[in-house]
Amino acid sequence: MKFILGEKITMTQFFDSKGRAQAATIIKATPSVVTQVKSTDKDGYSSVQLGFGTRKEKNIAKAQKGAWGEGRFATTREFRVSADELANYTVGASLDASVFAIDDTIRVTGLSKGKGFQGVVKRHNFAGGPRSHGQKHSEREAGSIGGSGGRAGGRVAKGIRMAGRMGSDRITVRNLKVLAVDTATNTMVVKGAVPGRNGTLLEIIG
Repeated sequence: MKFILGEKITMTQFFDSKGRAQAATIIKATPSVVTQVKSTDKDGYSSVQLGFGTRKEKNIAKAQKGAWGEGRFATTREFRVSADELANYTVGASLDASVFAIDDTIRVTGLSKGKGFQGVVKRHNFAGGPRSHGQKHSEREAGSIGGSGGRAGGRVAKGIRMAGRMGSDRITVRNLKVLAVDTATNTMVVKGAVPGRNGTLLEIIG
């Protein structure tokens, strides 16, 4: 299994060898450093922890300083691997965009854009109320929420779709294709869209 941490830069157009334009996303895969290798014998499962980005030393806990040494990472992420693959990773090793090649199929995970508190029309694609027959101020209302199904007391059913916080969810997009890799600048071009705004931290797994 191949994996790396990256940062969403922007979306763009990518022209293939036949001149066809495709929607694509540019990802900056700044070299990630292996900060910990966990084994089944010691930790109960096998995984590789990567450190990504930088932050001020004053914002790093003493325990993290002891574990990372000279590293000042903004965040860390773990990737589960098989016990046989652990031998390929050592603490302090660096992983960059060269991990992936053109035409590789990957999946990308990140936090979607936060949209704040939204109504049912935007959040759940409700149609809203009728626009005629004497209705007033009901174009985007949710409609009735209680008494559905003839329940005693007309309580609101658990899980009913209503207005609320939208976005900032962990989203995984699968079967994305790597269109280009630039090892000099550690950037990747991936076909299609990936979760989040520009600058979102992405977990890329092949």
